[in-house]
Amino acid sequence: MFLVLQGSEAGLLVGHKSTVDSVERSSGTDIMLGSLVLVWICIFIFIFIRIQRPKNFPPGPRPVPIFGNLFHLNLINPLKDFERLAQQYGNVYSMYIGGRPAVVLNGFKAVKEALVTNALDFSGRPQNSLPSHVTKGKGVIFADYGSAWREHRRFALMTLRNFGLGKQSMEKRIMGEIEHLVARLEKSAECSMNPKTLFHDAASNIIYLVLFGNRFNYEDESLKVFIRCFTENTKIINGPWGMIYEMLPAVRALPLPFKKFFENCKTVQTMVNNLINKHKTTREPGKPRDFVDCYLDELDKKGEGRSSFDDEQLTRYVTDLHIAGTDTTSNTLLTAFLYLMAHPHIQERCRQEIDEVLEGKAQASFEDRHNMPYTQAVIHESQRVANILPLSLFHCTMRDTQLMGYSIPKGTIIIPNLSSVLSEEDQWKFPHEFNPANFLNEQGQFEKPEAFIPFSAGPRVCLGEGLARMELFLILVSLLRRFQFVWPEDAGEPDFTPVYGITLTPRPYKMGVRLRQKPGEIQKL
Repeated sequence: MFLVLQGSEAGLLVGHKSTVDSVERSSGTDIMLGSLVLVWICIFIFIFIRIQRPKNFPPGPRPVPIFGNLFHLNLINPLKDFERLAQQYGNVYSMYIGGRPAVVLNGFKAVKEALVTNALDFSGRPQNSLPSHVTKGKGVIFADYGSAWREHRRFALMTLRNFGLGKQSMEKRIMGEIEHLVARLEKSAECSMNPKTLFHDAASNIIYLVLFGNRFNYEDESLKVFIRCFTENTKIINGPWGMIYEMLPAVRALPLPFKKFFENCKTVQTMVNNLINKHKTTREPGKPRDFVDCYLDELDKKGEGRSSFDDEQLTRYVTDLHIAGTDTTSNTLLTAFLYLMAHPHIQERCRQEIDEVLEGKAQASFEDRHNMPYTQAVIHESQRVANILPLSLFHCTMRDTQLMGYSIPKGTIIIPNLSSVLSEEDQWKFPHEFNPANFLNEQGQFEKPEAFIPFSAGPRVCLGEGLARMELFLILVSLLRRFQFVWPEDAGEPDFTPVYGITLTPRPYKMGVRLRQKPGEIQKL
């Protein structure tokens, strides 16, 4: 039906339409004007307002307001950019993470002077960051340097020693897990498999044995969730979205991919809390079975609220140790077997040394490492090339200090570029290739250069270094004795380019597994 308006009604409609058109034109003009003003404000900020470096601060690329040096870095993998900037500005240079000043340390001399010589000045942790917003000062990895951190680190070192770190009791735990690892590999004998989670599962179970006194079945859903959350978060922290979170605080409330980090942390926290509460129901005070029992005994002695020990701290502590004891060790093993398959002559030389030293023995012992210089060199070279923590974990200055002639104010973020140390040309015979000779002297004996710092250095050196060294040796020796690992014919060429994150991870690959003799047998391949 059509409606015809006449007279005053038509006039009213025409008048109304004219008013609407006028408002729309006015609104459109306002939007255009507002946009132009915003553009001019941005131009003014970028051109006329500069971030002023502190006096005698290290040189570096010019930052822009709000974004800092975001545009100087490839957010997918900035390691080449850090190397390029070091060539341009020197081994100690500055950059800005958003509006926050940071100093990047390159080369062994600069890293050692900061983390070892002036350790107390450089042992803090940045607290306004993605991980610190979850940990809230708790735990041992991201907690700031202070009395609570020192108290908990001493407790961890003492408890790990009491539960056999460096002793046969820890060896038994590791060798027990290796039996499960061997059984899993035997199922894949004479064919190829994807080892992506193989070593993560084993390493996770070993630290879980220390923490709770038992292990997960490899098919257990809880173990799969732990590993997934850990591996995802290590990529988020130093990945593109983690960098954006650090540099642009204004976007933190938006539903962007870094929210996954918080979701994963909440999932892990709930799982750990449930495990601790279940553990409490079977506990006998004063008769500790594992790390968690020891912590609960200590909490009973001190009393909650009268020390830094509390239930929330225990949850964060367990999570930190679980993460630290899983990702670095497993990714080093993944790297080691990738290179051993790509260099079969190195793998065979290791195997010959292992067979000679272990002849007649049922299994390896950590003490056997002293008689296996070449195998030791291969393990350490795998750690060097794996470069698992390329930028370590960021530090923070505790007070105004000096470094290599520069003035570094309190609260400055410190980025130790361990990648630059582990491939420094003045420190290594073959810095840019996989070669065990980097750890062998002229007599063929194992020799560890001072620049070998994959676990960082100083007071913040990795808590689990001793456990990791034992795991790497016993797992690699036991598996090379039992299996031969080959690069599958249909797998293409090996790709050694790692996936970047707070830890570097080898790209997924397939591993061919061939069964050798059981320990003590003389059967030849």
